[in-house]
Amino acid sequence: MRKIVSTLVGAGLLASLPASAQAPAAAALRPDQASFHDLYKELVETNTTLSAGSCTLAAERMAAHLKAAGFADSQLTLFSTPEHPKEGGLVAILPGTSTAAKPLLLLAHLDVVEAKRADWTRDPFTLVEENGNFYGRGTSDDKAMAAIWVDTLVRLKAANAKPKRTIKLALTCGEETTFAFNGAQWLAQNKPELIAAQFALNEGGGGNTDGHGKLLNQEMQVGEKAVINFRIEATNPGGHSSIPIRDNAIYELADALVKLRNHEFPIEMNDTTRAYFAKAGAARGDDLGKAMVALAKNPQDNAAEAVVNTDRTYHSQLRTTCVATLLDGGHANNALPQRAGANVNCRMFPGRTVDETKAALAAVFADPKITITPVPPVRPVAKAPPLDPLIMGPAEKLAAKYFPGVPVVPSMSTGATDGIFLEAIGIPTYGVPGPWGDPDGNGVHGLNERLEVRSLYTGRDYLFDLVKAYAG
Repeated sequence: MRKIVSTLVGAGLLASLPASAQAPAAAALRPDQASFHDLYKELVETNTTLSAGSCTLAAERMAAHLKAAGFADSQLTLFSTPEHPKEGGLVAILPGTSTAAKPLLLLAHLDVVEAKRADWTRDPFTLVEENGNFYGRGTSDDKAMAAIWVDTLVRLKAANAKPKRTIKLALTCGEETTFAFNGAQWLAQNKPELIAAQFALNEGGGGNTDGHGKLLNQEMQVGEKAVINFRIEATNPGGHSSIPIRDNAIYELADALVKLRNHEFPIEMNDTTRAYFAKAGAARGDDLGKAMVALAKNPQDNAAEAVVNTDRTYHSQLRTTCVATLLDGGHANNALPQRAGANVNCRMFPGRTVDETKAALAAVFADPKITITPVPPVRPVAKAPPLDPLIMGPAEKLAAKYFPGVPVVPSMSTGATDGIFLEAIGIPTYGVPGPWGDPDGNGVHGLNERLEVRSLYTGRDYLFDLVKAYAG
């Protein structure tokens, strides 16, 4: 297989779901499910944390599965850089039959958030099946999707499938750590032709339950916010603490942060969020749902906005948000502070730029003594992909089969994915429905991360059919 480096050397109850959605007992797995389970287990048990793991090893292991399935070396590209040898990835290509149909790209990240064994109930890097759940770091974020995409190509190859569209797979590293080498960004900047596609499927969507076994909806992520951190700082000559004055860097910073706490960025809506509030609100039927529908009809409805703002997630979907996350200041306990600073983390509504957000913060602080400096890395401007019926249609049709009575709603992520790097080079990227999670977040980025067993197997089959539908 090829290897390249940066120098180029070389609303229904889950219990009422169809039989395909019921969790199979380990002894009752179909042969294809058993093979998938082994692949998923291998991936979860490959440590890919930044501190001690290796995405490169995980990519090599996934490439081995594809090679065993019949992929040629020329169709598998392992990549890494000399500076980051353990943060590599994989691009695989299943050629299509049509020269007119542009490729489809499947994207997933291999890296996971750090996990300390002493804090977990179970070993985070051993896949444990218990009480109807799979436990382990990455079981949800994002190794379920990575395993499903690899498995999808294996199944298509085994069936000697001849899709019209070429199907590409990119498994990358660095999504979970802001300052790490990011494989998706590297591919977009250095090998855009390798991943060129008409559109991409990614994380960010999926199902939501009420936490008691009822699947409320399936989401198709259509756009996301962009992340930027600012260093907010006040400086001062300082002096002896025995003779204090009002001109104090800590006080100046504190005043600025209080202003930030009290500031509300204006409401914004795009096609995705308007459709989400209308459809998800109608499905709720309560006062919050009615307010969501009203706000979708009229974003200037202040009464409806006040109700919707009581939900922190909905509040964030309606605007840019900025929040203080880190604080430092002073240099001695008997000296007036010469410097005080804070990190302010902003999630910018699609289309908003770093300069616009910096100017907004300057207006909020209204203090020339406060400096505002963007903290690298500075990501591309978030671009919302089109709310395309050709994308939504197949997802809704298959959802009716796998999740009867459960609506598919378009959503905008308030978090961030690697899709922003694909959007920057003209590849619309969608976070697909499929596996579902609970309101508690399933331990993602926290302790005892889990994924419901039937969620994984049902999501796998749903996404396999969805890829086939998009690929023709």
